[in-house]
Amino acid sequence: MEAMTGFLAIVLICDDEPSLRELIRVSLDGPYEFVEADDGEKSLEIARRLRPDIVILDLMMPRRSGLEVLTEIRRDERLSDMAVIVLTAAQPATREEALRQGADVVMVKPFEPDEITAAVEEVLAERV
Repeated sequence: MEAMTGFLAIVLICDDEPSLRELIRVSLDGPYEFVEADDGEKSLEIARRLRPDIVILDLMMPRRSGLEVLTEIRRDERLSDMAVIVLTAAQPATREEALRQGADVVMVKPFEPDEITAAVEEVLAERV
């Protein structure tokens, strides 16, 4: 899917597990440009600098939690409309908090590759 600018959609993958970042990249084999962050602080820095079309965000990361990153994204007027998919193995209460903080979709780990693909396509389609 092309972003509204006519270029490939930029997907920021934020997870401290390299194997999960790779699984997401392989699952989303399509017209995307991938950028990765392995901690919450880097995730927020990259989001502010690149303004990706979508952020795939793990909740449990070093330096800043995914919930903190999500909260900052929603508070920043330049980023507040950014699509965010949260991935987590956390308890239901934490998943509910992610939705309250503005996550577009919350997915439970482990997930099937086609589930992440469908979620990304759906969220991006809603923003075009």
